[in-house]
Amino acid sequence: MPQAYSIAFTLLNMVEENAFAQNHRRMAAAGELAQHSGSWENSLRRLIAAGFAPEEIAASLSEVTVEPVLTAHPTQARRRTMLEHQREIYLLLVQRENQMWTPAEQDDIREQIKATLERLWRSGDIPWEKPDVASEVRNVLHYLRTVLPTVLSLLARRLRDAWRDTGLDPSLLDNRSAAMPQLTFGNWVGGDRDGHPFVTNAVTAATLAQLRAAALSLISEQLTRLAGRLSLSEQLQTAGEALTSRLSEMVAGLGVQGAEALSRNPDEPWRQFINAMLAMLPDGQPDTSARYSRARELLADLELLRADLLRCGARRLARVDVRSVADIVRSFGFHSASLDIRQNSRFHDKAVSQLMRAAGIDDNDFADWSESKRRAFLERELQSPRPFTRADAPVEAEARAVLDCYQTIAAELATHGPDGLGALIVSMTRSLSDLLVVYLLAREAGLLVFDEEGPWCRLPVVPLFETIEDLQQAGAIIREFLAHPITGRSVTARAPERGEGDAPGRHQVMIGYSDSNKDGGILASLWSLYRAQQELRQVAGEAGCTCASSTAAAGRSAAARAQRTASSTHCRPAPSTAACGLPSRVRRSRRSTPTASPPRTTWSC
Repeated sequence: MPQAYSIAFTLLNMVEENAFAQNHRRMAAAGELAQHSGSWENSLRRLIAAGFAPEEIAASLSEVTVEPVLTAHPTQARRRTMLEHQREIYLLLVQRENQMWTPAEQDDIREQIKATLERLWRSGDIPWEKPDVASEVRNVLHYLRTVLPTVLSLLARRLRDAWRDTGLDPSLLDNRSAAMPQLTFGNWVGGDRDGHPFVTNAVTAATLAQLRAAALSLISEQLTRLAGRLSLSEQLQTAGEALTSRLSEMVAGLGVQGAEALSRNPDEPWRQFINAMLAMLPDGQPDTSARYSRARELLADLELLRADLLRCGARRLARVDVRSVADIVRSFGFHSASLDIRQNSRFHDKAVSQLMRAAGIDDNDFADWSESKRRAFLERELQSPRPFTRADAPVEAEARAVLDCYQTIAAELATHGPDGLGALIVSMTRSLSDLLVVYLLAREAGLLVFDEEGPWCRLPVVPLFETIEDLQQAGAIIREFLAHPITGRSVTARAPERGEGDAPGRHQVMIGYSDSNKDGGILASLWSLYRAQQELRQVAGEAGCTCASSTAAAGRSAAARAQRTASSTHCRPAPSTAACGLPSRVRRSRRSTPTASPPRTTWSC
């Protein structure tokens, strides 16, 4: 019976999702989307009515960033096989709606639906054992590898259709290398340690490797398809000097593989260029000097390819073929989704006490110290690069768990750079010392860098305020945190490492409605969340930052029902803020499962 109900509700979700899609198509065909709040058509018309020039809107679109975060929910993790069966049913239901089929063909599609349902029923939709973290990771990878890449092209097409239907010049988007808002993905599965003892150092390392493998597989597939499409002959057009020069440089560095890239498609330099890009994808071997180390290097070559197609007049190929691949690379990089590391503040306190004992410090009841004593101790320690212990020294459980985790992160940074890593999130943040503790623990693994300017942390430290009392203190804590010199130096020093150049750094704050709801009830929770966001905006203004606030909504999505999802949108100062199409709500959330991850607030300074 539970399995029957599970399958029935899954099918009901599919019907609801399809009904929504059909209604959207109906509104688009009737030209009614401009009256629908939240649509691109409606947002663009509002921006034009507000006096923004089309050129200004186009330039600002690429400065908007959106980051859905996939978070752990083991009770909803499903076997990939089941997800594929469900996806097949959905596609067959959509196919059957098409009126082009003959009655016999309709019967055949109906029979296929029945067969897939029987396959689903006989396979068993309800797991008999509790899913492990590896199951959760596979579940996330299914969406990152199979579902979400197909959504990107749909989102791009909807924006361009709305741009055209609003009467704006399509060339304003076509002539830009990045015309869409920046869509990237975050992930907690394999990194969220708060109350999850099964997320170990080995699990985190394996998750990072799987995320990288999925991204490189996706990009290789996209480039291979692109090579098959760009069969342009040099007999009909000539490749530009910039492209041929870069191709020669790539081939020379690749050696034998470079020669093979040239030999496969003579008289087709555009295809040869893509062959060389495929050969330059990372392969995990130690000697990678001739290969791409960061996704932005591949993006630069894709932009060179796009520019050369524009030069020879193949504008449609540059837009339809090359830009779609560039959008995939820009969203997924070489890492699929950036992995956040979350731990409880009490766990950090225990780890510090254990490190103090290992260092021979007698007064080591760190968790019981007053805030002033904790602060004074942390400030003294953070001036010294000396760790408490050697990296391989024996320490107690909590300290070992934190050190192993941070050492894994440090190894990932050294080998693959920061793109695949998100933030160090401190759940149950109650004071400034809860955040400074992370800087101290980061020192033990080399994540706190000491240079001539002073110490700075290679990953952002993000507070998560959850209870009513913590939400009331959030503004005061963040005001002190922003003013701390390590925080300021960290934001400035991380920007070039993450490829942000002179772009303003970001401060992120998370507020939790789940624990505040348990703590004080629905009304008190909502009021405290509202007041906290208002105060955080004020603090951001005092610090000279642009604050992008967040909300989270409960619901259920067939495309993300195995994850708790929250979206975060980062906008630069006006007019970019208005150009994201959300003038009064800079950050919005996707529909998500009822246990959505905490909303985020991001500031640009």
